[in-house]
Amino acid sequence: MRRENQSSVSEFLLLGLPIRPEQQGVFFALFLGGYLTTVLGNLLILLLIRLDPRLHTPMYFFLKHLALTDVSFSSVTVPKMLMNMQVQCQSITYAGCISQVYFYILFGCVDNLLLAVMSYDRYVAICHPLHYTTIMMERACVLLVAGSWILSCGSALLHTLLLAQVSFCDDNIIPHFFCSLPILLKLSCSDTSLNELVIFTAGAAVVILPLTGILVSYGRIGVSILRVPSTKGICRALSTCGSHLSVVSLFYGTIMVLYFSSSSGNSNDKDMIVSLMYTVVTPMLNPFIYSLRNRDIKLALGILFRNNQLFAK
Repeated sequence: MRRENQSSVSEFLLLGLPIRPEQQGVFFALFLGGYLTTVLGNLLILLLIRLDPRLHTPMYFFLKHLALTDVSFSSVTVPKMLMNMQVQCQSITYAGCISQVYFYILFGCVDNLLLAVMSYDRYVAICHPLHYTTIMMERACVLLVAGSWILSCGSALLHTLLLAQVSFCDDNIIPHFFCSLPILLKLSCSDTSLNELVIFTAGAAVVILPLTGILVSYGRIGVSILRVPSTKGICRALSTCGSHLSVVSLFYGTIMVLYFSSSSGNSNDKDMIVSLMYTVVTPMLNPFIYSLRNRDIKLALGILFRNNQLFAK
């Protein structure tokens, strides 16, 4: 039942990270450096794919969208967090909070679905190499990416519309560095059973189904690799999916370690650690993983630097 003395909330107060005042400068520099590395690293990946014709393949088409999503996902929360660390006012408007929830869910879902699409691309490349060009045609790649965006938009819009129907009373303090949907529902003074049901069903579908697709794809890739008689063939097969497998391991490994660890601490602190991993650490490491473990990216990067040196001379 709703409370009788309900009042409308025009803004929320973000408490931010539990950092001591004397440590604010150090953490601000770390997070700012991580965010700039994320933006510049992923933009470099986009530039290399754009300029090098050899990277105009389905795998790098998906990687291009993953890099764009990583930049967008990190930009939803980190700039606001950095600003709040430098100013005394840590408030965010109601509309700004709702918008932050929408875009956080949107880019998080797109990131998740793109990893599943990329695993399918690696499965086709390794298990059906002779039919790769016919299966992964340009139209099929565009449809897979468009489907990821459409499903993510639908999921984010559903959560946001339901959140907009929720009423908030006097408590407008968010113990987080951004507007987290579960925390907002805890602050609500109205019935949120429908919201929680949608989070459980739609959220599980967006996470579990792509993860299942990734596991099935790599399971079949593993079976195919074991059938290859030569060590050279095995190494060549692994090299085509090593970078993506590393990113998937980082993405889902964060969830498993931080959510299912036996030595769990405060739930809010744990949620903030997970969010920092998603919004700062993982998007920052992805360009390094793809550049250091990918021969084509390293080759394109070397050509770009050599061309710049020749142009400078």
